Amino acid sequence: MYRFILLLSSLGLVLPTAAQTPPAPRENTFQISSSTAWTDTGLTFQPGDKVTISVDRVSTPNADTTSAKCDPAGLSKSGDATALPMPDAGPGALIAKLDANAPPMLVGARAELHIDKASHLFLGTNTGSTSCQGVFEVRVQTSPGTANAANTGAAEQKSRGTQLKSQLENAAQVFMSGQFGMNNSGSHPENAASATGNSAEPAPTLHVSNATLDPDLKKELDTIPRRVNDQFNNLGDMVNFVIVGSQKDVQDALAAADWHIADTSNTNAVVNAVMQTYDSKDYLAMPMSILYLFGRKQDFGYEMAEPIAMVASRHHFRIWKAPFTWKGQEVWVGAGTHDIGFAKDKRNNSVTHKIDPAVDGERDNIGVSLQKSNKAKMFSYYLPPNPVQEARNATGDSYHSDGRLLVVFLQ
Repeated sequence: MYRFILLLSSLGLVLPTAAQTPPAPRENTFQISSSTAWTDTGLTFQPGDKVTISVDRVSTPNADTTSAKCDPAGLSKSGDATALPMPDAGPGALIAKLDANAPPMLVGARAELHIDKASHLFLGTNTGSTSCQGVFEVRVQTSPGTANAANTGAAEQKSRGTQLKSQLENAAQVFMSGQFGMNNSGSHPENAASATGNSAEPAPTLHVSNATLDPDLKKELDTIPRRVNDQFNNLGDMVNFVIVGSQKDVQDALAAADWHIADTSNTNAVVNAVMQTYDSKDYLAMPMSILYLFGRKQDFGYEMAEPIAMVASRHHFRIWKAPFTWKGQEVWVGAGTHDIGFAKDKRNNSVTHKIDPAVDGERDNIGVSLQKSNKAKMFSYYLPPNPVQEARNATGDSYHSDGRLLVVFLQ
């Protein structure tokens, strides 16, 4: 436990005490792409909160020469603007809404919002038929209202502190069972389930179709690289699942299955935010490192975990939009693993997450979650040529698989 606390301290984590001063403003960073209609930030606000949204940087990683670069303030209007989410705002402007069904509002390069009712923040770009390309790095700073801070009584603080202490103890168990390659639970199998936060009950069965995949789809799946790589071209996690469906359908299905979009801000800053905001909401968006497939970084990262305990244990995956479609439908390619603790990164001797070497379990966990959400109509396994069955990831940890892809067809 002591070594775990030292690690948390090195990451910027400080255990909360029962009595706290009013919480400091919290800050989150998001990448908002012009290719995505709306991004659910996962941020909720309360009456009295002050929210400052600002654009720190604009990039065009995949821009072509025929498209204009988006400007958070909006480009000059040309042609029919009725297809834009906000016809009165310039094309490509940064926009927001405070509820999934709320009307959009213009943010521009910077805006300050005074919250008068409970809200949930979505960010997007004002793009449509008059499109532009760009990725905005958006910073959201939230200052809790004084009334909210004053209403947080000592009893509530103590209750929340007790809950976090339990969560951190659970994370410590995970850490101690997996840190630096040591597995303390091997001699006590009965503790294995509690160490990873999983129930001892049998896992739900994934209902997989025996129907043969369409030959055209199999031909396209055969072209997918078998493994992802890091920025230094070190081969890493294996590609182990595919989802067929539009981006909106994929995002809706994953949200319904209780997957959360991973944060993209600096790791230390976000880990600090875990404790700085402990009295308002559990943090479920631990940052995810960048990996590459098809020569580019992941389009989205998703994770599922217990609050706080995800510091040590989480289910997570990255997905990339494939450079091909099938019967007019988009195809998304994913690589999923289950973090079970910490280990030494063999590339630089720093601390990194340790994965469960039986990676097929995470592949099937992703399938089961979508099955439970009733957002998928069929699941199928496919064994591609030259399957990955034994390998090491980019940090040097070994893993094994039956080599099959799980192909998910959404409703």
